[in-house]
Amino acid sequence: MNSKPTFEKLVDETRHFFVETHGCEPSWMAAAPGRVNMIGEHVDYNSGLVLPMAINRFMIVAAARAVKDEITIVASSQQSETVSIPMSNPMESNKPSWANYVQGVMAGFQELGFDLPALRIGVHSNVPTGAGLSSSAALEVATATALEAILETSLDKKQKALLCQRAEHQFAGVPCGIMDQFISVFGQADNFLLLDCCDYSIKQVPFANEELAVLIIDSKVKHELASSEYALRQKQCKAAANALRVASLREVSPQRLKSKRNRLEPIEYRRAKHVITEIERTTRFVEALAAKDWTGAGELLYESHRSLRDDYEVSCTELDELVVLAQETGVEGGIYGSRLTGGGFGGCTVSLVEQDAIASVVERIASSLGRKWRQLEFFVTRPVQGAREIAMN
Repeated sequence: MNSKPTFEKLVDETRHFFVETHGCEPSWMAAAPGRVNMIGEHVDYNSGLVLPMAINRFMIVAAARAVKDEITIVASSQQSETVSIPMSNPMESNKPSWANYVQGVMAGFQELGFDLPALRIGVHSNVPTGAGLSSSAALEVATATALEAILETSLDKKQKALLCQRAEHQFAGVPCGIMDQFISVFGQADNFLLLDCCDYSIKQVPFANEELAVLIIDSKVKHELASSEYALRQKQCKAAANALRVASLREVSPQRLKSKRNRLEPIEYRRAKHVITEIERTTRFVEALAAKDWTGAGELLYESHRSLRDDYEVSCTELDELVVLAQETGVEGGIYGSRLTGGGFGGCTVSLVEQDAIASVVERIASSLGRKWRQLEFFVTRPVQGAREIAMN
């Protein structure tokens, strides 16, 4: 377990990879963090409230001007292919590729009227891929931040986040919500971000108690049905909203849902129940943090997991087992609460833990799982700053 990865080491690794790949030093570098969502799951596409935090895992983009004016070359330390992007205007997406996240952001700058130079780009990261910690949004935001430095401009932060979301929609073909890009842009150290996905208003929520931390456990499991089931959940939520005659489930209170239950199919009712109660839980979680009621906040995490497991049906055996182990450890063992985070069907759990108990918590979980613990990755984080340009020496 690495609780404090060295940011400077990651920067040095990125510079070394860039020189090794492109044969020159980078002229610009930018970083953007991944994220974990503390609570407010599967409500972003229902105009709900979410509470993500930027984590101490980063995507770094390094760049220098290209030799040829018509082609940008993109290489990643985590990918075997190097991608050439023709500098046409407007740009068109290539075959499905990780580089489409970069190209989509470049296209967004073109649409704003910027004349982009051809570049040599290197990408390096310690954000786990496929773990639901938003490596794609981190890549988009880091690319946008690097382009700001290259073009000597500064976009409005909201505009920047929305540009990155459009890149994922149009070039990667992923109909994501706005949470991932917003937290990567707006993240602040020692703060969660309360984001209203209806009007994009934000509020920094202090998490300044250094005796507590967030433990993320990557199950290293990702079941293949995740993407198709995600789309199905969106469809079911929309059907429930239509049956209740509202634009989104955000407009429905728990009381109204119960009174109109006969309008919904049983599965639509369960999906709506999760969304509506999860929005309410997010508000209560923020109130618990303000009151320093860590036990109450932890119980809301467990409630969220039960709802995601039973009403939204996006959990899996591996995630359920990790949450049960957290509950068995309990407050006495240093865990206040735990739940699955992200889309589900694998990925990670997120837990609110006592800083001094982290080593014993990890040892207990690893011991309980026996040989299965070897596939897990444990890491500890506190909220960190969002995207930034890296000063070049």
